[in-house]
Amino acid sequence: MDSVATLLRRPAAASILSLIGVLAFYVIFGGVDLGQLFGAASWVNYAARIGIVAVALGLLMISGEIDISIGAMIPAGAMTTAIISGYFELPIILGIIGALTVGVLVGLFNGILAVRTSVPTLIITLGTLVAMQGIVLAGSKLLTGAASVPLQAPQWAKTVFGDLMFGGNHQVVIIWWIIIAAVFWFIMHQTKYGNWIFAIGGDKVSARNAGIPVDRITILLFVGTATAASFVGMCHAILFNSAQVSGGMNDIFNIVVSVVVGGVLLTGGFGSIVGVFVGTITFAIVVKGIDFTDIDRNWANLIIGVMLLVAVGMNVTFRKKALTAVKKKKG
Repeated sequence: MDSVATLLRRPAAASILSLIGVLAFYVIFGGVDLGQLFGAASWVNYAARIGIVAVALGLLMISGEIDISIGAMIPAGAMTTAIISGYFELPIILGIIGALTVGVLVGLFNGILAVRTSVPTLIITLGTLVAMQGIVLAGSKLLTGAASVPLQAPQWAKTVFGDLMFGGNHQVVIIWWIIIAAVFWFIMHQTKYGNWIFAIGGDKVSARNAGIPVDRITILLFVGTATAASFVGMCHAILFNSAQVSGGMNDIFNIVVSVVVGGVLLTGGFGSIVGVFVGTITFAIVVKGIDFTDIDRNWANLIIGVMLLVAVGMNVTFRKKALTAVKKKKG
């Protein structure tokens, strides 16, 4: 019983239980073949695409902030790569550097505004989202005269960033997702920087009084989310040989839901990279896995809504259990 109680106090508990619940629901009510589902590439590819941004956003949300401009940064990264290396036919390495640079600059802009003003980051990044939508559309029209730009990347770039693995249907971006998640897990759970992020999310004033560089960490986290989103856009431009101004906009909600299902509280101070990783898998299975069931696809949004509400309730409950356990130990 003690081991079960310890598990339920962990931030990843909500995501694991959500995954088990979704799989059980699909098996019982949807007649899904788990072997066929686990062997499918559709949901894994989708999970990798949103998962790279989700792990970066997870760190930011644990610190108590949020960034919804990621929805515009995915097409911004794709269009930057396509315009530089497709339309202007410059080396693909310049297109890659250009896409990542755009991510860094937008992240710096969001982060500096977040630490220099009292405006909530939801409002700041909403403004950036709308502004970047306009910049990407107007910039594409001005430079190329079109809202879609073709790109033919060399084979080395496709092999590294945008190709199918082993001659199958699984995209190489899956490997990037695992690598980035592992790096972020190490930073978050094995270094002092992770403790700083948790402290900032728990109480920003106390963290600053303890000597933690709150402003610098916050800015770096915003840079991380924007750059992760532009990286995903760049990978997809290389994979699909083109970029569109609207590609990736619908992923804002999906990424945030994946993070919340992964056990991260919107108020900050609680969460884990493992939880976000599993939460992304859970969300991807809900969205793509329904095609492997007998359930009408129109019910997918209802399932997502219920799953989100249940996950939020579990996150709050498990956090209370964790705090109660800490108080008992101190007592």
